[in-house]
Amino acid sequence: MKSYRKELWFCTKNRVELVHITPQVEEALRESGIREGLCLVNAMHITASVFINDNEPGLHQDYKDWLEKLAPHDPHLYRHNQTGEDNGDAHLKRQIMGREVVVAITNGKLDLGPWERIFYGEFDGQRNKRVLIKIIGE
Repeated sequence: MKSYRKELWFCTKNRVELVHITPQVEEALRESGIREGLCLVNAMHITASVFINDNEPGLHQDYKDWLEKLAPHDPHLYRHNQTGEDNGDAHLKRQIMGREVVVAITNGKLDLGPWERIFYGEFDGQRNKRVLIKIIGE
């Protein structure tokens, strides 16, 4: 069995952004040479997420609106922010959206459904953060 590791780095312009990363994951898969196996993609920061859904701008705005209702960015609402931070909401948003995805690899391609795409979700942006891609298989 072979394994391949690659990091993607992001520094978003906005505090909250959803970034389509399927092309970068597909590139890593090509670089790996692995034809059958599994691909893990995970956020390496506790205020960011990796998830799979449709690449549709209206849905992305719906996610942002929904998350803001669930965990508003109001630093006075969170005990975590008493430590000097102002990102208590970002931790909760990450928990809802998830840390990682695992995608099957079949015939050298990501085995995604017809509308499925991979996204990096940033909830406390404007600084360097990374995503890990780990591919294992033959």
